[in-house]
Amino acid sequence: MPLYWTIDSRERLMTAVADGGVGKEDAMAYLAAMVGAQAGSYRRLFDAIRGEPLMTADEIMELAVEVRRVQALVAPGPLAIVMPRERFDQFARLLGVLAVPKRPLQFFIDPEAGRAWLDQPDVRNWSGRSLGQPL
Repeated sequence: MPLYWTIDSRERLMTAVADGGVGKEDAMAYLAAMVGAQAGSYRRLFDAIRGEPLMTADEIMELAVEVRRVQALVAPGPLAIVMPRERFDQFARLLGVLAVPKRPLQFFIDPEAGRAWLDQPDVRNWSGRSLGQPL
């Protein structure tokens, strides 16, 4: 599988790394693991530096619909997305869906910078409660 993740319940952190071509089924498996582990509100680092999206526009839209469904289950946690700038356009629709909820979200070109941001106290302790969202 070209998408690997770890879920650390003690740290409330989910880290995913894409390595190679990532298809819709890979992304859906990631979302299913997140829901199954009840990690939707965790801080997330998504490192796609070495990943390559292998999805059609329709598949990206299907993935976006699933992301919205998952976001409706629990207030999503802070998200650091690491990817080369030239790939932002490919995922513009999906990235727009990820940005809809009121939560900290930043883009990085370096995974260490993304992790450092997630570890900042205001991001680490963010809960969404001040926004009236359910937990």
